[in-house]
Amino acid sequence: MNEGAVVVDFTGRGVIVTGAGSGIGRAAARQFAAAGAAVLAVGRRTEALRETAESCGAEILSVDLRAEGAAAQVVDAAVERFGRVDALVNNAGALDLMPLADVSAERIEALFALNVTAPSLLAQAALPHLRSTQGAIVNISSTFGHRPIAGAAHYAATKAAIEQLTRSWALELAPDGIRVNAVAPGPTESEALVAAGVPTHLVDQVKAEEAARIPFGRRGTPDEVARWIVHLAAPASTWLTGQILSVDGGLELV
Repeated sequence: MNEGAVVVDFTGRGVIVTGAGSGIGRAAARQFAAAGAAVLAVGRRTEALRETAESCGAEILSVDLRAEGAAAQVVDAAVERFGRVDALVNNAGALDLMPLADVSAERIEALFALNVTAPSLLAQAALPHLRSTQGAIVNISSTFGHRPIAGAAHYAATKAAIEQLTRSWALELAPDGIRVNAVAPGPTESEALVAAGVPTHLVDQVKAEEAARIPFGRRGTPDEVARWIVHLAAPASTWLTGQILSVDGGLELV
């Protein structure tokens, strides 16, 4: 092995992954487990979480992260089961296709509650444990955290908030030895379009249009994104913090 090479080894370490019932979250849970981590897979859908657990041996916790006390419940569960928290992956989030003409206070508040408030409270709850392990936080942003998107401005705003939280927390927590980074995926195969209300008969059309804009000519896979989540959280990545890593097939360049 080359001197200074990053070794992805989470043996004996505890990792929390939210939104782990499908897509990028499930792929991340699997890859952390493959690297030796004890993983707490968190999400709202119990059956989906069980499928994740069956594929990698993760522990599961079904909870709505917007509920009062949810953050403490998640962190307490990880500490009870693993005795420690070494990494928090704030992956859970929602896409809401909300043109300006259709906005409502309720929709805006619900979007920010899941995409911004919930990860903030989770990071707060995990903070004492991350201090003791000198652990890491990996937030999940989006290409649209730093580029505009018509018809989903408030979603983009939540991801822009996540990117600024990432940089600011990195600066704030550096004296504690806690690293904070983010991955910003481009269009990736997941259930997000259907969950956002795109009619089933239009999903393939939207995916084709997205792929046509990406220099590599295709959408990403959850495993391609999860690989970088694991690397950013890796204990050996000791000199990297406050960064937003775009994993988008070159979409940011066009």
